[in-house]
Amino acid sequence: MKHHANASIPLNQIHIDDKFWNKYLGLVKDVIIPYQWDILNDRIEGIETSHCIHNFRIAAGEETGEFMGAVFQDTDVAKWLEAVGFALTAQRDEKLEKLADETIDLIGKAQQPDGYLNTYFTIKEPNLRWTNLMEGHELYTAGHMIEAAVAYYEATGKRKFLDIMCRFADLICKTFGPGEDQKHGYPGHQEIELALVKLYRVTGEKRYLETAKYFIDVRGVGENYFLQEERGEKYKRIFPEFAGYDPKYSQSHMPVREQTTAEGHAVRAMYMYSAMADLACEYDDQELLQVCDTLWDDTVNKRMYITGSVGSSGLLERFTTDYDLPNDCNYSETCASIGLAMFGKRMAELKKDASYMDVVERALYNTLLSGIAMDGKSFFYVNPLEVWPSACIPRTYREHVKPVRQTWFGVACCPPNITRTLASLGQYVYFQDETTLYTNLYVSNEMDTTVGDIPVHVAMSGNFPWENTMTFTVSAPKATEMTLAFRIPNYAKNFKVMCDGSQITGTVERGYFKVTGQFEQKTFTITFDAPAQFIHANPQVRADAGKVALVKGPLVYCLEEQDNGENLSALFVDAQQPVSVDFREDVCKGSQVLTLSGQRLSQEQWGEALYSAQAPVKTQVQLTAVPYCYWGNRTPGEMTVWIKED
Repeated sequence: MKHHANASIPLNQIHIDDKFWNKYLGLVKDVIIPYQWDILNDRIEGIETSHCIHNFRIAAGEETGEFMGAVFQDTDVAKWLEAVGFALTAQRDEKLEKLADETIDLIGKAQQPDGYLNTYFTIKEPNLRWTNLMEGHELYTAGHMIEAAVAYYEATGKRKFLDIMCRFADLICKTFGPGEDQKHGYPGHQEIELALVKLYRVTGEKRYLETAKYFIDVRGVGENYFLQEERGEKYKRIFPEFAGYDPKYSQSHMPVREQTTAEGHAVRAMYMYSAMADLACEYDDQELLQVCDTLWDDTVNKRMYITGSVGSSGLLERFTTDYDLPNDCNYSETCASIGLAMFGKRMAELKKDASYMDVVERALYNTLLSGIAMDGKSFFYVNPLEVWPSACIPRTYREHVKPVRQTWFGVACCPPNITRTLASLGQYVYFQDETTLYTNLYVSNEMDTTVGDIPVHVAMSGNFPWENTMTFTVSAPKATEMTLAFRIPNYAKNFKVMCDGSQITGTVERGYFKVTGQFEQKTFTITFDAPAQFIHANPQVRADAGKVALVKGPLVYCLEEQDNGENLSALFVDAQQPVSVDFREDVCKGSQVLTLSGQRLSQEQWGEALYSAQAPVKTQVQLTAVPYCYWGNRTPGEMTVWIKED
């Protein structure tokens, strides 16, 4: 399978122009990237100080001062640069490119003579390099820097950042490995593994791939490295909560190839699984691929929310146990959903199975977008499925839940992660092999690729997800043998493909509708129905037993206080009723809303009583549901996804 760093089709060949996604993509270059740059430079008052650029200036010898921020603070700059790279892939911008080049120059000055690059350890703990892999995030930070360098190189062709990170990667390859003079450790927070695979793909240097494989293969083997590390003379605690360390937290409790359940910190897990899928691809490692499949099945069938979010525990941002999916105190970190999408994309391409993309689509359309406001300037780190603002009280079990998006965070991994994902959305739309082009997301775009040695142009247009008709045109300079594979979404009814006004019969394989032929200039029309549906949860999901959720196409819907009044937990619905669908321009820059009937427990009978033997009275009400991804963009208030069933 041919791979570029981020996708089998280079991102600069995929140009999205989609009415639904443009609400966010249109903000990336002109709003989000400049806003986050100001934050990295501490120019915005009233928010938590980032200090990122100042740290680099200190490390570069341009300024004096002390390191400030988290041990992984450099990654905010890395993800910002990666987003810039992806944005420049879509459209070159001289001013933005110059700003990025100046930042890269600064990073180069901060690099140490041996190639080492990390402002925390350079400024604050220069004698403690590689002594606390459990907490130090050196390899995690290096991974994000490598990903940024690869994205920037692929966008601009400029090698300076790539060369900087190759020097650091060479040091990592020299430092870690099975040799007697090497460290036999692995990262406390996985990320370097998938980054090294990307670096291998653009440079062809096999040592990067081999080191990525080493980090995966050695993880959890024998005595736990982190527990050994704690006993070292140079070990210095960074995070007090890591005392009494549980190796499950970092998926290092057993060898990776023996793991069968999604455990520990959700972002760490998703990044590791993504790297495992990459390595299974590069080495044709069927055993590792089967482990990926087992972990995927456990994640999405027992430990994933209906919105495509994972990691339910607010304590340590982690998985807990099967079916433990509380709605009002869940964590569901935005980065974890992004990681799930990364993992699912890789698995879909490896196995040519559309079911993975059903989950990827759910995560992208719901949790990714709920994580950012429609003005591009505030964010959710945590993505609950039920919010009662008055109860989001500090030092309680809901203190991590925010009823409104925040302008920034002291630990701000999610905002730049959202930015880089939006800027690289094209990587999820297609993948291809030697003869087949797979369409995964119904996002309007134009794309250029080659089949064999023949250039092929594709144009896809429509108004998905509000309408379920897409026009797909393929053009080539001469008749070219190829297969077009269109994903059949798991919610689609009456899926049809038309050509020249007539329905065609293709073959259906693993959720893809395949059409094979000699194509020179051909237009297809894809149609399907995606009615609004009431969805029930497995009864073992205690939090959702006796409740229903509303879903239409890839979008999960929710009730907000603005439309339905306070105390949403007092509402009941009959799941047998029809649901009205209307498009309203006044809702979140244009959105379909769902209207249905419900019942509300009356408050009038209660007076001052807290409990009563009297049967509650219900009154009829009309309810309005809006897409979950848009919640919190209007008047702040209560929100819920799951509604009691009458």
